[in-house]
Amino acid sequence: MKAVILLILAALSAAGCGGASAGESKEGVKKIIVGTGTQFPKVAFIDENGKLTGFDVELVRELDARLPQYEFEFRTMDFSNILLSLETGKIDFGAHEFEKNPEREEKYLFNKVPYAYWRNFIVVAKDNTDPIESLDDMHGKKFLATATSAQAQILENYNKEHPGALEIVYNNGGANDLVTQITTGRVDAAIGADFSLPLIDPQGKLKTVGKPLTEAEILFIFRKDDPESQQLADDIDAALLELRKDGTLAKLSQEWLGQDFTYED
Repeated sequence: MKAVILLILAALSAAGCGGASAGESKEGVKKIIVGTGTQFPKVAFIDENGKLTGFDVELVRELDARLPQYEFEFRTMDFSNILLSLETGKIDFGAHEFEKNPEREEKYLFNKVPYAYWRNFIVVAKDNTDPIESLDDMHGKKFLATATSAQAQILENYNKEHPGALEIVYNNGGANDLVTQITTGRVDAAIGADFSLPLIDPQGKLKTVGKPLTEAEILFIFRKDDPESQQLADDIDAALLELRKDGTLAKLSQEWLGQDFTYED
């Protein structure tokens, strides 16, 4: 897989960051609407000064600075509405730690160069002493999940193979709600990425258990079968290559996520 990525990166590097897409403005700059959320601490959130910031947000701003043919503008919304907004043309791409999985690939376009990697685990209350290694140990338990998330997809896929094994309770994606719902016993567990737990649960009320359920690449998400979206994705990949080479990508991960999650283990 790494060899394939390197070949892609080499081709993008040779091509440069590309020219402006069709439909550009008179000034030669095409406005791009970027969909993201506001409830993911350190990734996409509103800080104490009322500013939208976080790892994904600041990464998009870096990409904007390196792609003069585009002007990126954020549009914030609940996470569960990002994909619908993409489908209906209200945004041009989504930036919210989107995990690539087969279900999403059937409907959407991803860029080729991952900007982060993560592993999904079962998340439970810190005082939970049950022996848990996999979802097989969680039959009859309630799981909190955000609609349209990759974690919800994991649970839904499991229930397809084991009908009725898990009860899925959907929420709107608020991180504080996850901690509260599990610690109060309203639900038993959730699925969470390894890097995200310290971000959404700084007081350490939760823990991960068992073996990784999945390992995934994190990418931006675009409309499929759309030439302008493909050009935009290719241009973003070229800029991501620059950010990797000069250390900016790793620096952003260290700053916002606490360590470098931009390479596979």
